[in-house]
Amino acid sequence: MTAARGRHAPPREVRLPLQRERLLRAAAAEFAASGYAGASSESISRRAGMSKATFYEHFANKEECMMALFDLATRVLQGSMASAASSAPSDARERMKAGTRAFLSALTEYPDFAQTLLVEIIGAGPQAAAQRDRILQAFADLLDAENASAARRGLTGRFRSPDDSFAIVGAVVELVSRQVRLGVPTDVLELAPVIDRLIFGLLPPA
Repeated sequence: MTAARGRHAPPREVRLPLQRERLLRAAAAEFAASGYAGASSESISRRAGMSKATFYEHFANKEECMMALFDLATRVLQGSMASAASSAPSDARERMKAGTRAFLSALTEYPDFAQTLLVEIIGAGPQAAAQRDRILQAFADLLDAENASAARRGLTGRFRSPDDSFAIVGAVVELVSRQVRLGVPTDVLELAPVIDRLIFGLLPPA
Protein backbone atom coordinates (compact mmCIF):
# COMPACT_ATOMS: atom_id res chain seq x y z
CA MET A 1 0.00 0.00 0.00
CA THR A 2 1.47 3.37 -1.04
CA ALA A 3 1.75 5.97 1.70
CA ALA A 4 -0.10 9.22 1.06
CA ARG A 5 2.18 12.05 0.06
CA GLY A 6 2.48 14.98 2.43
CA ARG A 7 1.75 18.52 1.41
CA HIS A 8 4.82 20.16 -0.06
CA ALA A 9 5.85 23.68 0.89
CA PRO A 10 5.70 26.17 -2.01
CA PRO A 11 9.02 26.91 -3.69
CA ARG A 12 11.12 29.74 -2.29
CA GLU A 13 10.42 32.10 -5.20
CA VAL A 14 6.68 31.76 -4.51
CA ARG A 15 6.89 31.69 -0.73
CA LEU A 16 9.04 34.78 -0.14
CA PRO A 17 6.85 37.35 -1.98
CA LEU A 18 3.75 36.00 -0.23
CA GLN A 19 5.45 36.21 3.15
CA ARG A 20 6.64 39.74 2.45
CA GLU A 21 3.19 40.98 1.46
CA ARG A 22 1.66 39.35 4.52
CA LEU A 23 4.25 40.95 6.80
CA LEU A 24 3.75 44.37 5.22
CA ARG A 25 0.00 44.24 5.67
CA ALA A 26 0.47 43.10 9.25
CA ALA A 27 2.94 45.96 9.77
CA ALA A 28 0.40 48.47 8.44
CA ALA A 29 -2.21 47.19 10.89
CA GLU A 30 0.29 47.15 13.77
CA PHE A 31 1.58 50.67 13.09
CA ALA A 32 -2.00 51.93 12.85
CA ALA A 33 -2.98 50.23 16.11
CA SER A 34 0.13 50.81 18.23
CA GLY A 35 2.00 53.62 16.47
CA TYR A 36 5.49 53.27 15.07
CA ALA A 37 7.11 53.57 18.50
CA GLY A 38 4.81 50.98 20.03
CA ALA A 39 5.21 48.39 17.28
CA SER A 40 8.05 45.88 17.17
CA SER A 41 9.35 43.17 14.88
CA GLU A 42 7.87 40.66 17.32
CA SER A 43 4.39 42.24 17.35
CA ILE A 44 4.37 42.52 13.55
CA SER A 45 5.43 38.87 13.20
CA ARG A 46 2.79 37.78 15.67
CA ARG A 47 0.06 39.71 13.84
CA ALA A 48 1.18 38.10 10.57
CA GLY A 49 1.14 34.64 12.17
CA MET A 50 4.85 34.18 11.45
CA SER A 51 8.03 33.77 13.44
CA LYS A 52 10.37 36.61 14.33
CA ALA A 53 13.07 34.81 12.33
CA THR A 54 10.87 35.03 9.24
CA PHE A 55 10.54 38.79 9.76
CA TYR A 56 14.33 39.13 9.72
CA GLU A 57 14.53 37.13 6.49
CA HIS A 58 12.79 40.08 4.83
CA PHE A 59 13.74 43.17 6.85
CA ALA A 60 16.84 44.19 8.77
CA ASN A 61 14.78 46.10 11.33
CA LYS A 62 11.49 47.87 11.97
CA GLU A 63 12.57 51.01 10.08
CA GLU A 64 13.35 49.05 6.93
CA CYS A 65 9.93 47.42 7.19
CA MET A 66 8.32 50.85 7.52
CA MET A 67 10.12 52.11 4.43
CA ALA A 68 9.05 49.08 2.40
CA LEU A 69 5.46 49.58 3.57
CA PHE A 70 5.67 53.27 2.67
CA ASP A 71 6.77 52.32 -0.87
CA LEU A 72 3.93 49.80 -1.19
CA ALA A 73 1.31 52.29 0.03
CA THR A 74 2.67 54.91 -2.38
CA ARG A 75 2.41 52.52 -5.34
CA VAL A 76 -1.18 51.67 -4.41
CA LEU A 77 -2.13 55.37 -4.30
CA GLN A 78 -0.27 56.24 -7.50
CA GLY A 79 -1.92 53.33 -9.29
CA SER A 80 -5.38 54.44 -8.20
CA MET A 81 -4.73 58.02 -9.31
CA ALA A 82 -3.23 57.04 -12.67
CA SER A 83 -6.12 54.71 -13.45
CA ALA A 84 -8.71 57.36 -12.59
CA ALA A 85 -6.94 60.08 -14.61
CA SER A 86 -6.52 57.86 -17.68
CA SER A 87 -10.23 56.97 -17.74
CA ALA A 88 -11.35 60.59 -17.23
CA PRO A 89 -12.30 62.89 -20.11
CA SER A 90 -9.47 64.72 -21.90
CA ASP A 91 -10.41 67.96 -20.14
CA ALA A 92 -7.42 68.85 -17.94
CA ARG A 93 -9.51 69.96 -14.97
CA GLU A 94 -11.61 66.82 -15.02
CA ARG A 95 -8.47 64.66 -15.11
CA MET A 96 -7.10 66.46 -12.05
CA LYS A 97 -10.42 66.15 -10.24
CA ALA A 98 -10.54 62.43 -11.03
CA GLY A 99 -7.01 61.94 -9.70
CA THR A 100 -7.81 63.85 -6.52
CA ARG A 101 -10.93 61.84 -5.80
CA ALA A 102 -9.14 58.56 -6.52
CA PHE A 103 -6.42 59.56 -4.03
CA LEU A 104 -8.97 60.37 -1.33
CA SER A 105 -11.00 57.23 -2.03
CA ALA A 106 -7.87 55.06 -1.78
CA LEU A 107 -7.13 56.54 1.65
CA THR A 108 -10.61 55.47 2.73
CA GLU A 109 -10.19 52.02 1.21
CA TYR A 110 -6.78 51.44 2.82
CA PRO A 111 -6.93 53.22 6.20
CA ASP A 112 -3.86 51.42 7.60
CA PHE A 113 -1.82 52.53 4.58
CA ALA A 114 -3.11 56.07 5.08
CA GLN A 115 -1.93 56.01 8.70
CA THR A 116 1.53 54.85 7.57
CA LEU A 117 1.86 57.38 4.76
CA LEU A 118 0.60 60.40 6.59
CA VAL A 119 1.28 59.93 10.30
CA GLU A 120 3.60 57.14 11.40
CA ILE A 121 6.32 57.84 8.81
CA ILE A 122 7.09 61.13 10.59
CA GLY A 123 8.64 59.42 13.60
CA ALA A 124 10.27 56.50 11.82
CA GLY A 125 13.83 57.82 11.68
CA PRO A 126 16.01 59.85 9.29
CA GLN A 127 15.98 57.35 6.42
CA ALA A 128 12.20 57.18 6.47
CA ALA A 129 12.00 60.99 6.61
CA ALA A 130 14.27 61.24 3.57
CA GLN A 131 12.12 58.69 1.76
CA ARG A 132 9.02 60.73 2.57
CA ASP A 133 10.67 63.84 1.12
CA ARG A 134 11.49 61.96 -2.09
CA ILE A 135 7.96 60.64 -2.46
CA LEU A 136 6.40 64.08 -1.92
CA GLN A 137 8.71 65.49 -4.57
CA ALA A 138 7.75 62.63 -6.92
CA PHE A 139 4.04 63.45 -6.48
CA ALA A 140 4.80 67.13 -7.12
CA ASP A 141 6.77 66.24 -10.25
CA LEU A 142 3.87 64.14 -11.53
CA LEU A 143 1.44 66.99 -10.98
CA ASP A 144 3.77 69.44 -12.70
CA ALA A 145 4.28 67.08 -15.66
CA GLU A 146 0.52 66.60 -16.02
CA ASN A 147 0.07 70.37 -16.02
CA ALA A 148 2.89 70.89 -18.54
CA SER A 149 1.38 68.33 -20.92
CA ALA A 150 -2.08 69.93 -20.71
CA ALA A 151 -0.63 73.44 -21.13
CA ARG A 152 1.23 72.43 -24.31
CA ARG A 153 -2.09 71.33 -25.79
CA GLY A 154 -3.77 74.57 -24.78
CA LEU A 155 -6.08 72.82 -22.31
CA THR A 156 -5.04 74.82 -19.26
CA GLY A 157 -2.64 77.47 -18.05
CA ARG A 158 0.87 76.63 -16.85
CA PHE A 159 1.94 76.80 -13.22
CA ARG A 160 4.10 79.90 -12.78
CA SER A 161 6.74 77.99 -10.81
CA PRO A 162 7.74 74.37 -10.14
CA ASP A 163 7.15 75.20 -6.49
CA ASP A 164 3.43 75.59 -7.21
CA SER A 165 2.97 71.84 -7.61
CA PHE A 166 4.93 71.13 -4.43
CA ALA A 167 2.88 73.71 -2.53
CA ILE A 168 -0.28 71.89 -3.60
CA VAL A 169 1.08 68.48 -2.62
CA GLY A 170 2.27 69.80 0.75
CA ALA A 171 -1.08 71.39 1.49
CA VAL A 172 -2.97 68.25 0.48
CA VAL A 173 -0.76 66.08 2.70
CA GLU A 174 -1.44 68.32 5.70
CA LEU A 175 -5.17 68.36 5.02
CA VAL A 176 -5.51 64.60 4.75
CA SER A 177 -3.09 64.01 7.63
CA ARG A 178 -5.32 66.09 9.89
CA GLN A 179 -8.32 64.08 8.71
CA VAL A 180 -6.58 60.76 9.47
CA ARG A 181 -5.40 61.90 12.91
CA LEU A 182 -8.36 63.95 14.09
CA GLY A 183 -11.27 62.97 11.87
CA VAL A 184 -11.69 66.53 10.59
CA PRO A 185 -13.69 66.65 8.38
CA THR A 186 -15.67 63.50 9.13
CA ASP A 187 -15.39 62.19 5.56
CA VAL A 188 -12.08 62.66 3.76
CA LEU A 189 -13.94 63.12 0.46
CA GLU A 190 -15.24 66.42 1.83
CA LEU A 191 -11.72 67.72 1.14
CA ALA A 192 -12.12 67.22 -2.63
CA PRO A 193 -13.57 70.70 -3.37
CA VAL A 194 -10.96 72.30 -1.10
CA ILE A 195 -8.17 70.61 -3.06
CA ASP A 196 -9.82 71.65 -6.33
CA ARG A 197 -9.70 75.27 -5.20
CA LEU A 198 -6.05 74.91 -4.24
CA ILE A 199 -5.09 73.53 -7.64
CA PHE A 200 -7.21 75.75 -9.82
CA GLY A 201 -6.40 78.83 -7.77
CA LEU A 202 -2.76 78.44 -8.81
CA LEU A 203 -3.57 77.79 -12.46
CA PRO A 204 -3.62 80.85 -14.71
CA PRO A 205 -6.17 80.91 -17.55
CA ALA A 206 -5.39 78.79 -20.60
